[in-house]
Amino acid sequence: MDTRYQPEGLSFDNQSTFSPAFTGQGSFPGPVDSNGFPLDVKSKQAMTENPFNEPPAQPTPVATAPFTDIEKEKHDGGHDHEGWDYHSKIPHKRDPNQPYMPYGQRLRHFTWAWYTLTMATGGIATLISIQPHPFPGLITIGAVMFITNLFFFLGITGTMILRFTKFPGSFKASITHEREGLFLGPFFLSVATIITGTQKYIIQAYEADHPNRAWAVTSIAVAFWIYTFAAFCLATFQYSFLFCYHTYKLTTFMPSWLLPVFPIMLSGTVASVIASDQPLTARMPIIAAGLGCQGLGFTMAIIMYAHYIGRLMQVGYPGREHRGAMFIGVGPPSFTILALIGLANALPDDFDLQGDGLIDAKLLRTLALVVIHQWALYFHLGWWAMVFPNTGFVIATISIGNALQDETILFVANGLTIAILCMWVFVLFNHVQAVIVGDILYPMMDEDNADH
Repeated sequence: MDTRYQPEGLSFDNQSTFSPAFTGQGSFPGPVDSNGFPLDVKSKQAMTENPFNEPPAQPTPVATAPFTDIEKEKHDGGHDHEGWDYHSKIPHKRDPNQPYMPYGQRLRHFTWAWYTLTMATGGIATLISIQPHPFPGLITIGAVMFITNLFFFLGITGTMILRFTKFPGSFKASITHEREGLFLGPFFLSVATIITGTQKYIIQAYEADHPNRAWAVTSIAVAFWIYTFAAFCLATFQYSFLFCYHTYKLTTFMPSWLLPVFPIMLSGTVASVIASDQPLTARMPIIAAGLGCQGLGFTMAIIMYAHYIGRLMQVGYPGREHRGAMFIGVGPPSFTILALIGLANALPDDFDLQGDGLIDAKLLRTLALVVIHQWALYFHLGWWAMVFPNTGFVIATISIGNALQDETILFVANGLTIAILCMWVFVLFNHVQAVIVGDILYPMMDEDNADH
């Protein structure tokens, strides 16, 4: 038979059975079920859009106003900040061209140099406590300065902790930075002024037989030894780190290079303040340690002075904003005179080093007496160096006047004290103003920028 007319699945050959082949596809177009019957898909087909029907109403989108930083808009005032350079900032006032930055971000630039504020304020408090020709209420004024300094210290320390927690890695970056790391010294110097202020305004306020005086005297001695150990570690390890990881050119020498050794030198000054009230068994080790630390710091300062003079002779003064920091060089000789006179006065009158009457307390006191352009446009925290080292100079002047019993020197010291107080007020005013207008606490404007 012609197979063209043979139905599918039906064979006329010698087959005994009829075998239809329903494969699920069969002759029905489209999808089928498991029994081979077509599925009803009409109801599942999408209805074609009727062009004569109106389109369905769409929900009205809710208009959301773009986020606006009110403070930024108030600051910018429509100004374009493209190409702004910090060198072109208008000094001592808000610059409309300066890009806005919230204080939360400016906190990244809150550096160790802020401790120059507490360093200077603590020095003022100590200076007031030893004024010749005192008047009623002078100690109260000094005590107010001492307490104010404590609040400054706690506030700065809390802000530094906030900076380090808000910006991970900033602590390590700050202490290893080639410029900001040098300002670890003012933190320790601030602690030194707190120790001397505690001695002057708390311990010496107790009567000799007051029950709290004994443990207070012991506590201040313990604080001295802890401070001396920490300051020695700072000078040793920080200079070692700087020698290994940073390269400084002598033509860029700045007095801040002295700051790592300044705290250990101040150990001698702290010893001269607290030694006279210590029992004899504790007094002599404090005097010996203070004298050794003062000698170490002053020796390092003399070495640095050679580079300092060389830099000035070769390239001239540093930038005008940094010239106030040059007063740091006043500190080492001033505090050395103060320490030597104070330590000599703390020796007992019957002190005789070798028992032969040659080296005694009176001789050491005599030797202590023998040893003794353009204005900046922008504020820098180094301006506080115009206060703190000069307080040491004035205190040394008072010590010399007391040792020589010369009223002229003492009256000169009174006048210098007034000048230092005026300078403190002036620098504090510029400090606050600089924060408000963005001269400091701003990118490229602080000690975390390696700009000399």
